[in-house]
Amino acid sequence: MSIRIKNLTKLYGLQKAVNDISFEVKPGEIMGFLGPNGAGKSTTMKITTGYLNATSGSVDICGFDVASQSMEVRRSIGYLPEHNPLYTDMYIKEFLRFVGALYGLKSDKLSQRVGEMVEICGLGLEQNKKIGQLSKGYRQRVGLAQALIHNPPVLILDEATTGLDPNQILEIRTLIKTAGKEKTVLFSSHIMQEVEAICDRAVIINRGQVVADRSLSDFRSGGKSLEEVFHELTTQ
Repeated sequence: MSIRIKNLTKLYGLQKAVNDISFEVKPGEIMGFLGPNGAGKSTTMKITTGYLNATSGSVDICGFDVASQSMEVRRSIGYLPEHNPLYTDMYIKEFLRFVGALYGLKSDKLSQRVGEMVEICGLGLEQNKKIGQLSKGYRQRVGLAQALIHNPPVLILDEATTGLDPNQILEIRTLIKTAGKEKTVLFSSHIMQEVEAICDRAVIINRGQVVADRSLSDFRSGGKSLEEVFHELTTQ
């Protein structure tokens, strides 16, 4: 499995932000990760990427344990967090070279990969600008480019389309679906239409626990939309 989460729990004092959850994501699968605010999604994703330590349980990425093999995990994932952290005073290519160098890319290989990311992520028209001069949509493109630059097998995207206009959403959706042809993608979103358009499967979490884990076709089989099922499962 590309992602294996087993009996994962995270405590903040006496509060269980994540309560004994387990699920797996197969190679080449795009999986939606859904839940209301405070359900434990971002906490789970931060533990999965090594930004937070779990209280108990385990997370494996491509066979590497997040707790004991954190460097191997970091090389295996590309991460775009909800609040896209970019250096706004840097130029696009400068920033991508910086990120690529952190992953060990050098000289010709680094330059080649930066050029590929500019093309793949549709940054050509803006490539000579500083990041601070870009629209929200183009900043998200830069965020995806930095997540992809080291060609990781796993992408973890937290609210990647939040705050974008309809055209920008379609563009980012296409980028994610294209990347998903070759990678495993864990995609968190509050926008049900995005999950239905992008994902093969969805896990719904509520109050720190998994309440559903089904393919998108299974969610629709009862004649209800994903949004209707989500509402039923998270308002009980």
